[in-house]
Amino acid sequence: MFTVKQLSELAGVTPRTLHHYDAIGLLKPSRVGENGYRYYGDDSLFQLQQILLYRELDLPLEDIKKIMAARDFEILSALEGHKLEMGKRIARLKRLIDTVDNTISHLKGQKNMSKKQIFSGFTEAEEEKYAAEAEKMYDPETVRASNKKWKANSAEQKQRILAEGRQIYVEMIAVMPMGAASEKAQALVERWRRHMDHFWTPNLDQLVGLANLYSDDPRFKANFDGMDPALAQFMQAAVKIYVANNRN
Repeated sequence: MFTVKQLSELAGVTPRTLHHYDAIGLLKPSRVGENGYRYYGDDSLFQLQQILLYRELDLPLEDIKKIMAARDFEILSALEGHKLEMGKRIARLKRLIDTVDNTISHLKGQKNMSKKQIFSGFTEAEEEKYAAEAEKMYDPETVRASNKKWKANSAEQKQRILAEGRQIYVEMIAVMPMGAASEKAQALVERWRRHMDHFWTPNLDQLVGLANLYSDDPRFKANFDGMDPALAQFMQAAVKIYVANNRN
């Protein structure tokens, strides 16, 4: 049996995390001693492993609780699922690493890179995910409306919209030496804001939230780093300036 302290050290989580998991019914101790101490058995180790694996896949705790509480939940099947999903992520990260390496070589003048190759880590599904994840921060109804709006476009229209968005980022990279507050950078932010109307129409606070996702969320930042390692932070700074200017 493991105490909270022992299990936290073994799994690399804080005692506070284990207390929280207990409080919400996600990971209950195997028994509680007369002294009030929580004790965890071997089964708890595998349960905690599942929780941490699902967290690596960005699932909310409430969703993890529902999955693990299901009657048909089986650890071996879950592990196979984790392995498959992580394999997909590894393959995607390898593609992004190749894109980053190629971009570095291009910027150093060691090789030429086409504009299409700059965005080799991006897909239509990724573009939809960006808009959807940002919207979930605010209003689920907006998510459904956005998906409906996007799917109403023809294949040709979707390609045109995606190409338009990519061109904005290419031009943003070019104006980075001028500064986030420069006239050209701010004009590009305005174009980016209008471009977002193809997916949903964010208000000023939502624009900042989306720009923060680009810079602060590792999944989003990895894609922008594939274009330029400084692009995500530059976008974040430029959007905040744009929003501040438009609040006045």
